[in-house]
Amino acid sequence: MPNSWRHSTLADRHRALGSALEDWNGMGTAWTYDKDLQDDHALIRTKAGLMDVSGLKKIHLVGPHASGVLDYVTTRNVEKITPGRSAYATMLNDDGKFVEDCILYRTGPNSWMVVHGSGAGHELLSASTTGRNVAMLFDDDLHDLSLQGPAAVDFLAGHVPGIRDLKYFHHLQTTLFGAPVMISRTGYTGERGYEIFCRGHEAPMIWDTILDKGREFGIEATAFTALDLLRVESYLLFYPYDMSEMWPFENGEGPGDTLWELGLDFTVSPKKTGFRGADAHYRAKGKERFKIYGIELDSDKPADPADILLADGKKVGVVTIGMVSKLTGRSLAIARLDPGAAVPGTALELEGAQGKVKATAQPLPFDDPDKKKRTAVG
Repeated sequence: MPNSWRHSTLADRHRALGSALEDWNGMGTAWTYDKDLQDDHALIRTKAGLMDVSGLKKIHLVGPHASGVLDYVTTRNVEKITPGRSAYATMLNDDGKFVEDCILYRTGPNSWMVVHGSGAGHELLSASTTGRNVAMLFDDDLHDLSLQGPAAVDFLAGHVPGIRDLKYFHHLQTTLFGAPVMISRTGYTGERGYEIFCRGHEAPMIWDTILDKGREFGIEATAFTALDLLRVESYLLFYPYDMSEMWPFENGEGPGDTLWELGLDFTVSPKKTGFRGADAHYRAKGKERFKIYGIELDSDKPADPADILLADGKKVGVVTIGMVSKLTGRSLAIARLDPGAAVPGTALELEGAQGKVKATAQPLPFDDPDKKKRTAVG
């Protein structure tokens, strides 16, 4: 394991399952176990998998200015988020370019929790709280156990009263196996799932108990990299792996993508202005240099990151992540495509390690485009 500065109390459990605890976001994370990632993908799509995503950063903002800080730093109208609800949001720089995505949890009138990945969210929040009546606490004791898949609600229903009534992007304060937890109906899989936020010293007990009692539901531990298979199907971007920080513009332009290019413009609340980068964001509409789009290959192998996409012999894009599903047999990928090629049915040719392969541009997401699974009631 690298010299990570953040530590999961589940590290020994991950090592026992064969993980070398690779670094993600400063924390040793179970990227893989001693089993096939395809099995983890299939498990989450058909039953349920338990994953340690504690490498996400958790920040509490408390005080009368907390909502004002978030209203400026993020693209959401935070006053529409009532206690017990959450929202997916993005953060921009002054040029209106994406620098972070996050989930905003309102836990009280003047209290919030912000959960984000490896972008600039922490730095933006820290700078914006300076001189304001708000306390900011980075909480690395709080662990995040993600239980994802269609069997997740059936299992939790036997232990958490009212869990079936918890709506998508809502959360509740409760107990699980006698430990205080916050359970959120969120996740990064495209399935109906739940994130269980708990104290570090109780995470091993909760982890072990879910795996023990969940055996009859088919629940198993799943590795972090299984998310790469799931996110391709469900159109879930991962900073910086789909962004220009990883795939520089060929004209030498510096990194930075607009929400219009990434397909994340929906994260801006209707008619909202005054957030950081707002004017530049609105001016960028219709000026997309590329678009994030889906690709389906005529192949039984996955596309590799950096594979080139051609249309009529001309380069029109690059693959950022690919996958093959043993459930569907489809070879799918997320790509950065020229806007003219980001049209359903556009004939493409992939050029990479597997040689030249026919491909077709397809809209995202590939799986459950109406989000019926993750929003299901009851």
